[in-house]
Amino acid sequence: MELALWIFLLILGLAILVKGADWFVDGSAGIAKKCKIPALIVGLTIVAFGTSAPELCVSVASAIGHSTDIAIGNVLGSNIVNILLILGLAALFHNLPVKRNSLILDIPVLILASGLLIGLGIWGNALQWWDGIVFVVIMVAYTTLLILKARKSLRKEKELEKSVPQGTLEEEPEEEEKPKGKIAAWYARMKEKTWFLVILTVLGLGMVVGGGTLLVESAKWIAYYAADKVGLSHAEAERIVALTVVAIGTSLPELVTSVVAARKGETDIAVGNVIGSNLFNILLVAGVSSLVYPLPFSMDSNLIDALVALGAVLLLYFLALVNKKREIGKIGGVVMLACFVGYYVYLFVTL
Repeated sequence: MELALWIFLLILGLAILVKGADWFVDGSAGIAKKCKIPALIVGLTIVAFGTSAPELCVSVASAIGHSTDIAIGNVLGSNIVNILLILGLAALFHNLPVKRNSLILDIPVLILASGLLIGLGIWGNALQWWDGIVFVVIMVAYTTLLILKARKSLRKEKELEKSVPQGTLEEEPEEEEKPKGKIAAWYARMKEKTWFLVILTVLGLGMVVGGGTLLVESAKWIAYYAADKVGLSHAEAERIVALTVVAIGTSLPELVTSVVAARKGETDIAVGNVIGSNLFNILLVAGVSSLVYPLPFSMDSNLIDALVALGAVLLLYFLALVNKKREIGKIGGVVMLACFVGYYVYLFVTL
């Protein structure tokens, strides 16, 4: 009976998490649109932070409870899932162009952060509080740089608008698809109001955090129950849980956001969301978690997972550079998904 209750709570947490992510993206993207913030910046900051909220909550809570395998495994597992599974699936729906700015700045910073995580982990066999400070400082510097670049871009646009005669830059309004049903129509009207967008953003973020926490706690209990049945230790169960159920569960907002964005052709948000989320996972989630409690870095398990996470970033970079159009197509998506399946096969074979 108790097992059935935890399964119900897992499904409930998943439903809250997915709907919360949907509302958060609608609200934050609507506010950004009113403020004339570019879609890529939205993906790299607001949406990425919101969709990384479950990872942050789970890892910090795990660090407080000294469940360090879950804390660090959640970060590594989520980064692997984000690139290999989420971008792989999104690329099957729509080609994903990788912007020049991402090739020059965002992905190299992610490669640097991934390498730094491995280096600092090997150096001290753990991520200590001073390592956390390094990560958080880099996160603050990177976010500040993004904001400055966005403001510079907006200034250039305003100068262009002033220099061109009024009416020259006007475009024909696109014909929007009318929402079906009274509730959908009401929701569409309300999204035009700034106060409603703010409420939607805050409520959605709260649902992401609450639903993600409920999902992970219930999944963890179920996994421990299963581990006891098959004879695995709780430490082994924590790593498997972190890299599978927790990683995929906390990455569901990114999965929903990126796949939906790709299907709608909003590829800037799809790619920017994943890159930004992975940066937040390492620099903010791992950084803050290691400030709370040292995160042991195992040379037997964590190193392999961290190398796979770094390899996933390098694969993304390679697939973007090797394509003349600088985009991830269906072939690239298949390659990513094949690597994801291969990693999970390795994970369970080596148990």
